Amino acid sequence: MTTTEPATRRDWATIPARIAERAALHPGRVCLREKRFGIWQDVTWQQYWANCRLAGYALAALGIGPGDRVAIHSENRPEWLYTDVGAVAIRAITVGLYSTNPAPEIAYLLRDSGAAVLVAEDQEQVDKALEVEAQCPDLRWIVYLEPRGVRAYDHPKLLSWTEFLERGRDHAAAHPELLDRAAAAATPDDVVTLMYTSGTTGPPKGAMLTVRNVDFATRTLIVDGGLYDPPPTDSDVVLSYLPLCHVVERAATEWCNAATGSTVHFAESIDTVQANLREVQPTLFFAVPRIWEKIYAGVEVKMNAASPLKRAVYGFGMRLAARIGDELVRAEGSHTARTRLLYALGYPLLFRSLRDRIGLRKVRVASSGAAPISPDVLRFFFGIGVVISEAYGMTENAAVATANRRGRVKLGTVGQPHSGTELRLDQRTNEILTRHPGNFAGYWRNPGKTAEVLDEDGWLHTGDVGAWVDGSHLKIVDRIKDVIITSGGKNVAPSELENSLKTSPYIKEAVVVGDRRAYLTVLIGIEPDTVGDWAQRARIPYTTYRDLTEKEQVLELVQAVIKQANAKVARVEQIRKFRVIPKELDHDDGELTATQKVKRATLHERFADLVEDMYANRKDRPGGDLVEVHTWTS
Repeated sequence: MTTTEPATRRDWATIPARIAERAALHPGRVCLREKRFGIWQDVTWQQYWANCRLAGYALAALGIGPGDRVAIHSENRPEWLYTDVGAVAIRAITVGLYSTNPAPEIAYLLRDSGAAVLVAEDQEQVDKALEVEAQCPDLRWIVYLEPRGVRAYDHPKLLSWTEFLERGRDHAAAHPELLDRAAAAATPDDVVTLMYTSGTTGPPKGAMLTVRNVDFATRTLIVDGGLYDPPPTDSDVVLSYLPLCHVVERAATEWCNAATGSTVHFAESIDTVQANLREVQPTLFFAVPRIWEKIYAGVEVKMNAASPLKRAVYGFGMRLAARIGDELVRAEGSHTARTRLLYALGYPLLFRSLRDRIGLRKVRVASSGAAPISPDVLRFFFGIGVVISEAYGMTENAAVATANRRGRVKLGTVGQPHSGTELRLDQRTNEILTRHPGNFAGYWRNPGKTAEVLDEDGWLHTGDVGAWVDGSHLKIVDRIKDVIITSGGKNVAPSELENSLKTSPYIKEAVVVGDRRAYLTVLIGIEPDTVGDWAQRARIPYTTYRDLTEKEQVLELVQAVIKQANAKVARVEQIRKFRVIPKELDHDDGELTATQKVKRATLHERFADLVEDMYANRKDRPGGDLVEVHTWTS
């Protein structure tokens, strides 16, 4: 079997080279697991690399060569990695699409990237592609993974995964040296992927990451233990569930696996993450704040519905956890003699079963990133023995900026700069700037936007406002564009207020409003599961989400959460009024990005009547069509 050039021959390595080397050294060792028909199926390193090679040859058979773009529209699964690694092995460029992207966004991304091949997971994704393929002149092939529902389709661009691989076998037989030649010709400046930004302020932009960017991120975050401390080994277990087109999940799944030999388990879907966590019990776990908040809220809901004895045990355990969490915060994440004693007391009583239930019994490194997380949520996990380290990075710097490390965890900060990086704050605006080999090559076909964020000296302008804590740890204040300046001239960072509100298991979304206004208000999205459970226990009848948001008792519940959050901040930062949004926010409706970030401008426009009502100095509105008529002034 031919292989690409081993990673050790250069001072940089491609992901295909790392995988090829592991396949040569440990061919029979399991590296990937996927659940099919209720049973976890193993993929060895030898099988992994063979499938990647075959996918690379198959793409070449479809006319893909260096610099051509290959789009992948699928949830996490082995074929995602086979396609990605195979494309890079022939020096092509991959473009990841979120499985939740609606057809108009698919059309934009395929057209903007100029993708020639689209690998689509199932009938749903194929239907989206066929709906817009006439708008995408560069798209030549649509390869589908799941044949169910698609077999009967008659379209000249459609090709099954099985047929795709058969073409790869034929091409490999005719051109056996193709991958070796491509590997020898690879350069550190080759673009390997386009990662499209979330598009919170405009059309998504394709960030170009190169071989050098990916190699630097892999060495810094994974091999040197920047994200995971101590560094991962081949005995570590990972659950892959966040979209692979997101830079952090690509690092946590693909790059970590290739560099360290960790074993990746693919979650069945985003909806089964909790169940899959319990089955897999990963040793490394990265999650965005929404996942940590959901786990925390789920615990609260289950305990509220538990028997009196279980609630009593939980209450006692949580009092221990609160003391452990407070001390761990003071000790920067390091256990003291006192915390070890308290934890030993609480472990057999509650912590072991609780951690087992939420799937974190074996986790040795837990981290959070992509958005701020509430300190109260962190304290909860600290208290049960899961010390979460916040990290900071973005697509444009290959996720390399800062991280909290073992024994140096400062709550409310995103840690210290990684080794080999430069990070400073702009003297005028306090914007965070980074400079290192992970900084991207620019935005695809958009030099104007590239020049706005990447200056002539190589500094990346992140758009985030930062502050130093104790001269060593970085705190994210907010996005520059999101900082609110009230009519009185006060600067307010809305994310801290919003995160304080979202600590409550009853609040799913919170969007603070107040720019150029006399006071702050907030749009609230309730958490339907927890509020619904609360309503049932309180014997409050309701039918729909909207009906639930109209209940006076629910409005009083939200008001109580806001009062608690207000007690923690200065008067100028307090919320004066609120409105509950009458629907769940949805990506398809353009209210959320694919990564579930709120599109503030869209919300302000879509719910303008609710916003204006909070500044109209009245307690009622004619019509009543926007639900929430309850206002509250502190």
